[in-house]
Amino acid sequence: MNRALLVIDVQESFRQLEKWAAISNPDIVGQVNKLVAHARAERDLVVWIVHTDHGSGDVFDPARGYVRLIDGLVPTEGEPIITKTSHNAFTTTNLQQLLTERGIRELVVSGIRTEQCCETTTRVASDLGYDVTFATDATATNPIEHRDAPTGRSLAEILADPRTLSTDEIIARTEYALSGRFARIATVKELTGS
Repeated sequence: MNRALLVIDVQESFRQLEKWAAISNPDIVGQVNKLVAHARAERDLVVWIVHTDHGSGDVFDPARGYVRLIDGLVPTEGEPIITKTSHNAFTTTNLQQLLTERGIRELVVSGIRTEQCCETTTRVASDLGYDVTFATDATATNPIEHRDAPTGRSLAEILADPRTLSTDEIIARTEYALSGRFARIATVKELTGS
């Protein structure tokens, strides 16, 4: 085992946001579970990562009860669950130590948000010398508002704004930015053979 699957932020917090209705991959749990089953069959390490923001009062504050994996994702004994407070899974955790102790040099990245925590983790992992595969269809994201958009708009207003970046545009941009520089881009089917 010199490979690990990182499952980043596939947590209930995101399902509590209005933007969840516009998520790019409503079957994120199913796609992640295919990768998890394959990783377990290959005897690869599965690392579960959740994001917290203690004291914020929002859905990422553990006091609210949403900082937990989405139903249908079930870690088994020996699979670490790591809590992070930064966009990437390395800076505020012991992830690199855990991977180094186990001799892991290859990573498969999945999770929520494609262009945020997943992409940032991929870039940092590449800089740290890991061989990274980015499983795009096992990631998910939401439309992104233009930087000059007014705050507090409804999802319908966000989606109606022609300046809003669509999920397809975000995913394509992420693949262009990562491919050949920081990671290999692959689908769940390419990785699992099914």
